[in-house]
Amino acid sequence: MKLIKSTLAAAVMAIALPFAAPAAAQEFPLVSGEYVSMAGVVVEDGEGGLKYAEWLATEWKRFQEYAKSQSWISDYGIYANSNARAGEPDIFLVTQFASLPDAAEEERRNKAFDAWSKTTVREQIAASGNRSEYRTVISSMLLQELKPR
Repeated sequence: MKLIKSTLAAAVMAIALPFAAPAAAQEFPLVSGEYVSMAGVVVEDGEGGLKYAEWLATEWKRFQEYAKSQSWISDYGIYANSNARAGEPDIFLVTQFASLPDAAEEERRNKAFDAWSKTTVREQIAASGNRSEYRTVISSMLLQELKPR
């Protein structure tokens, strides 16, 4: 009896398998796209907004353009949170790129940036700290675009 049941089960599987394959072969309807890094920034009222806007329009833009020229990023942008609620960022700094660098590539990029900017890590950290008088980074996100097939 056991042999008959096993044979019957095998026959059913042999008949059903060709019909199940197309369903199993279906692809997921979304494909991975580029990454987007977003930093949420709160800007101090008054002159702080102007100081930060000036820095973004000059230095930050220059840094992003360099990264873009090296094909490290594909695009970047500055977005104002027009209807910010309490505790939400005023500005989002967005950077778009195709893939995440591994540790060796990240180190290579850091060295190339330091040489290009003609600044040391100590100077870069000090400059970032000085901006804290008029801005605070309160959030960051790393998103990956999903595109329909």
